[in-house]
Amino acid sequence: MDISLLVIMIVLGLIGSFFSGLLGIGGAIIMYPLLLYVPPLFDAASFSAHEVSSISMFQVFFASLAGLLAFQKNSKENMGPAVVHQELVVFMGISILAGSLIGGYISGLLQGDIINLIYGILAVLAVILMLIPRKGSDEIKDNLQFNRVIAIVSAFIVGIVSGIVGAGGAFILIPIMLTILKIPTRTTIASSLAIVFISAIGGVIGKLTGGHIPFWPTLFTVVGSLIGAPFGSKISSKINVKVLRYGLVVLIALTAVKVWASIL
Repeated sequence: MDISLLVIMIVLGLIGSFFSGLLGIGGAIIMYPLLLYVPPLFDAASFSAHEVSSISMFQVFFASLAGLLAFQKNSKENMGPAVVHQELVVFMGISILAGSLIGGYISGLLQGDIINLIYGILAVLAVILMLIPRKGSDEIKDNLQFNRVIAIVSAFIVGIVSGIVGAGGAFILIPIMLTILKIPTRTTIASSLAIVFISAIGGVIGKLTGGHIPFWPTLFTVVGSLIGAPFGSKISSKINVKVLRYGLVVLIALTAVKVWASIL
């Protein structure tokens, strides 16, 4: 592994994890196209869809963990009580873990073009969900109520498809939590990081059983992830929730356009 690829992987990991901490996503929504297109642009490497999904899943695992810890620390310092909703995390976390274990294993059996197609569909669906007007407050609630059946079923399905593309699932999970379950924005961002971390455990196990893991690129991407996530979380606690919400819409939309352009 040459020095140029080493630097590129660290920078890409940093970028993905920064958005992870900032917007409560695992980072795969932006990492997937970055890993697919940026290294070849500099003639540093060319990863297959299987390798990209594996690197992305490991990045999500460490970025979501670092982002969650930093978000919890910053929320106590700047917003009072922690905003991770434990019951929501338990119900959706266990369900998404089961789904991601299945999806991670299935990924190794699919062709690269199918993985890219699934990713493109998920990105478009996420944008649509985020643009649907929703009612509800962005205030943190102590007695938050949500539909447990919808939470469990949706998390399981998200776990399967996100395990396939090497994501934690937050880029589709967050719109579901905001628009369908009507969870307040800051609670969604913080809780989704915890849920994504649980999902990533299953995804990583699935990738380990399925193979296609380039060791050194993965390692240095993770190094970058551990650097970027705390910065994103710190900035997140100081930004208006509407800015966070529409920032995520723009991010997913740009990614969807790029992925579908390559597919078509």
